[in-house]
Amino acid sequence: MNTVAKFFAAASLAGMVVAAPAMAQRDPAYEAARASGQVGEKMDGYLGIVSGGAGLQRIVSDINIKRRALYSQRAQAANPPVTLEEYALTAGCIAIARTTPGEKYQAPDGSWQTRTSAPPQRDSRCPALQAKIAQ
Repeated sequence: MNTVAKFFAAASLAGMVVAAPAMAQRDPAYEAARASGQVGEKMDGYLGIVSGGAGLQRIVSDINIKRRALYSQRAQAANPPVTLEEYALTAGCIAIARTTPGEKYQAPDGSWQTRTSAPPQRDSRCPALQAKIAQ
């Protein structure tokens, strides 16, 4: 199966992926860091630190460990199976699309951007289907 087809298979499953980690992330410290722009969604499907200290690093590491475990399970369960990296990238596309104005996200050039009312900048590898899944 070609990479594009695998990517769309991952996209169909990734719609479920963002909801599960999001529920685990409702820690008040995480919410405060997200609201203040200290953390943001990365293109690779993981949470990144924009600015912050060791305490924030522990929170982000814990969330990313949980995301990786979930991505791994879902990537293997995909039909056909996709790689962890393919699945995580698709989840990252969806997580970035779901950011709200004022939240941080990683742009395709690797810079941190603040979401406005306009759609976020998209990585060219994000599936076109992603916009529908994100809703």
